[in-house]
Parts: sequence; structure tokens; C-alpha cells
Amino acid sequence: MILLQAGQGFGFAQLFFPIAILAVFYFFIIRPGQVKEKKQSEFIENLKKGNKIVTVGGIYGKVISIEKKTIIIEIDRGTRIQIDKNSISYEMSNLNN
Repeated sequence: MILLQAGQGFGFAQLFFPIAILAVFYFFIIRPGQVKEKKQSEFIENLKKGNKIVTVGGIYGKVISIEKKTIIIEIDRGTRIQIDKNSISYEMSNLNN
């Protein structure tokens, strides 16, 4: 009789903690990453010729031309390199903000 009563104890309390852990995981790890990825994508789409940028490798440059997947930046007078759009970290005007 005691075993039958113990078997019926599966309820809300046992489901609450796994669901709470999943919710915390989503809101503190997954969601902020999605927001950051969306902002980065919008930043790259709004990039214009003449913007000063910094790459993820720490290279500072000025946007010379924008192609579908790549950007040509000038890093010094007469020195231009072609980089992937995804390698842009941020715009230099945002450096002081």
C-alpha cells in the first residue's frame, strides 16, 4: 500500500525544475546569441563605402567597395585587401560609444 502511494507522486514539482533549467538556458545563452547575430547581420547589410571598420583580426581600414560576399578595404595609402563580410567586427565610429 505504501508503494502505491509513492508511485502516484509524479507531479508538477518533478517537471518544474527541468523546464526551469531549459528556460534559463534559453534566455541567458541562446537568445542573447540570436540578438547579437541579428545586430551583426543588420550592421553588415547597412555598411557603406567610406565607412571605417575593424576586422576580427584587428585590422583597421576604410571600405572602398562592397561586393556580394566580400569587401575591399584600404588599410594604408594604396594598400587594399579583400576580406569576407563576416570578418568585420565593428565600425570605428562605434569605438568611442
